[in-house]
Amino acid sequence: METIAAISTATGNGGIGIIRMSGKDCFKILEKIFKPINKSTEINGYTIKYGHIVDKDDNVIDEVLVSYFKEPKSYTTENMCEINSHGGFVIERRILEECLKNGAILAEPGEFTKRAFLNGRIDLIQAESVIDLINSKSEKEAKASISQLEGNLSKNINEIKGKLLDLMADVEASIDYPEYDIEEVTNNKILTVINDVEMDLTKLSKSFKNGKVLREGIKTAIVGKPNAGKSSLLNNILNEERAIVSDKKGTTRDTIEEFVTINGITLKLIDTAGIRNTTDEIEKIGVEKSKKIVDDAELIIAIFDGSHALENEDYEILDLIKEKNAILLINKIDIVDGNVIANELKKYNNNIIRISAKTGIGVDELYSKISEMYKINDIELDDGEIVTNIRHKGQIDKAIRSLNEVKNTIKNHMPIDITEIYLKQVLADLEKITGDDISEDIINEIFSKFCLGK
Repeated sequence: METIAAISTATGNGGIGIIRMSGKDCFKILEKIFKPINKSTEINGYTIKYGHIVDKDDNVIDEVLVSYFKEPKSYTTENMCEINSHGGFVIERRILEECLKNGAILAEPGEFTKRAFLNGRIDLIQAESVIDLINSKSEKEAKASISQLEGNLSKNINEIKGKLLDLMADVEASIDYPEYDIEEVTNNKILTVINDVEMDLTKLSKSFKNGKVLREGIKTAIVGKPNAGKSSLLNNILNEERAIVSDKKGTTRDTIEEFVTINGITLKLIDTAGIRNTTDEIEKIGVEKSKKIVDDAELIIAIFDGSHALENEDYEILDLIKEKNAILLINKIDIVDGNVIANELKKYNNNIIRISAKTGIGVDELYSKISEMYKINDIELDDGEIVTNIRHKGQIDKAIRSLNEVKNTIKNHMPIDITEIYLKQVLADLEKITGDDISEDIINEIFSKFCLGK
């Protein structure tokens, strides 16, 4: 494969920048542009040399440190180097250009990790965990990604595949030696093994509920009538003036979305338009959008003005959220106690907290309630038995459906050859998770989501 190069650090000014190369001509290209202070030509892996990157006329571009990684003990299993330069777009770009002028080609997004996968250093689960780790929004999500990068989920899947492969050997023996009349014994063993495998896969599939929360956060809608304090609450949680706060009703006409981590729990906060009857056509669209978001949200934070009795709009909101996970906030306790509506709200939900969105009183209690409802810290990650990727979840569910087809062949006394077909399908479904059997199109789609230089 050709030698690839890319800038691996984020765009912008910084203390250092890293330009990465990988491929058979990596060190030959480096020799043309790098002048080490130590003139030794010996290249040892896991070493660093100090020197200068120069152009074809020996003009110094930057003072650098170069890390060497010799095949096969590198990220890609190929010869690799990382040029540690001063940070900044101009310097990094000039060094990259010198790499390209001297024989490297620009890497595609995720191509370094793709080569690690294609060269067999990591499987597809581990490769996907790299981008998940980069995009982590909480410590728990990062820990789940590290667990998968270390191969814990892969080990789990491979153990299940091992059970199926052992079973396949017995099935093939039954097909090859029908004169021994062992089909009934084989069928009994098939049922025992696939029931065991189904339990393993079902456990993994169910773990996606927690995995989805770790990866995507909890979709949380802040709802209320106009001027109840939704935007003030959002600003308080984010600790910035993200939403416009005004005494004028109908200020928020579209949604505002932000991610925030509270006690290790990632929330995708959505501040919605105030729900009320209105003749304003644009505001009407915002209100309808708010209702749709309430329907889709996993958690509702409904905020009510504690300085007034409940009004029709409040009752409409209570009706919208009656079947949802919800926390009811009585706002403006910095000026009133909120008792005027507390007893009425208790008829709908016991998760009631008094707050002042303006001053922040009661917001910590809101955080505690969210932690109580979503026990993220109770999720165990050490055994790898958690699925965070929707692609993996889909393949696991397909494997479970294929297992049911295996059961049906035995239940309906079909020839064991047919049973074998569905057993092979189960294996194929699982091999697509680890990448043992997957199309090039899917591989390209997965790695296209990566950033350049990774």
